[in-house]
Amino acid sequence: MTASATLTAAAAARVAQIARRQQREPILRLAVDGGGCSGFQYRFALADGIEADDLVSETDGVRLVIDPVSLDLVDGCRVDFVESLGGAAFRVENPQAAAGCGCGSSFAI
Repeated sequence: MTASATLTAAAAARVAQIARRQQREPILRLAVDGGGCSGFQYRFALADGIEADDLVSETDGVRLVIDPVSLDLVDGCRVDFVESLGGAAFRVENPQAAAGCGCGSSFAI
């Protein structure tokens, strides 16, 4: 089975907008750190480049990159950008997560 992760069109458009404003390449890095209210937390940042062992997925010219350690915790995920009355944020739909917190930024396996 091949590892996978996808970026929705809404998330790709938001990353492209941020990258244009910062005059950077449209590469979003998703990483997982220990911590958060549920055990693990998602971390997003524009990447300066792609490492040789990163998983790379592309949507509308925007690349999503995930390191191998983080990929073990988010394999099969879908990254979306959601705007609501509560604010705007990237959200990860993670099939690996057994539980999550109300803010959507942390999860448990």
